[in-house]
Amino acid sequence: MRHALITAGSKGLGKKVTEEFLQRGYSVTINYRKDIEAVENLKNTYSHLSDRILFVQGDVTKKEDLTNMIDLTIERFGRIDCLINNAGPYIFERKKLADYTDEEWYQMIEGNLSSVFHLFKKIIPIMRQQRYGRIITYGFQGAESSPGWLHRSAFSAAKVGLVSLTKSISIEEAEHGITANMICPGNIVGEMKEATIEQSRIMSDVESKTPIGRSGTGEDIARTVAFICDENSDMITGSIIEVTGGANVIHRFHV
Repeated sequence: MRHALITAGSKGLGKKVTEEFLQRGYSVTINYRKDIEAVENLKNTYSHLSDRILFVQGDVTKKEDLTNMIDLTIERFGRIDCLINNAGPYIFERKKLADYTDEEWYQMIEGNLSSVFHLFKKIIPIMRQQRYGRIITYGFQGAESSPGWLHRSAFSAAKVGLVSLTKSISIEEAEHGITANMICPGNIVGEMKEATIEQSRIMSDVESKTPIGRSGTGEDIARTVAFICDENSDMITGSIIEVTGGANVIHRFHV
């Protein structure tokens, strides 16, 4: 049985990814930081699959929490086939770089870039031994070309660095059967993070629609992640894949 480790996998986009992997027969480690209610809801919903699920509380900005997450997973399941780096701190307040505190800067860098490095360091040797691995990171529209993003400078700096890290890993680890790709979600907010594609088609909120005629959803992201993590998707590696429905996410919604 394949195993997927998903950071921040109990709610939002991460929850939909978790559910997609469970439906495909994977066992799953679900990391969460503090939302106990979301975890309890998942436990109740998937109580019949409790033998395939491990919940691990931890903060991705703390190396020791990441190490514990991996150790508990290996102890329980003995392998990690897919690493989904879904967690990523984000500051919603609109502020310029010069107005960031040191703490806010390091939170963005540690949570969105350094955390992935620490996970890579622990998990890649496991995947090498398995001769198999699928790694997914998350970015934002246009991250591959290093654009400026007004009021999101710290977050975007970390994610642009993650683009290069993801591509580097895809080259370095290809010989071991490991792929690495980045998914760049569009403007998926609020309840749409846990919505299905069908639900998005019947919604009437014009502002949330993309050029294709509906809002993006967590299911869109989950389906993309699952496809790239398929055993037969090994030709897709080092790719930065945007799932935006054709919308200009940065300039339409954040300027």
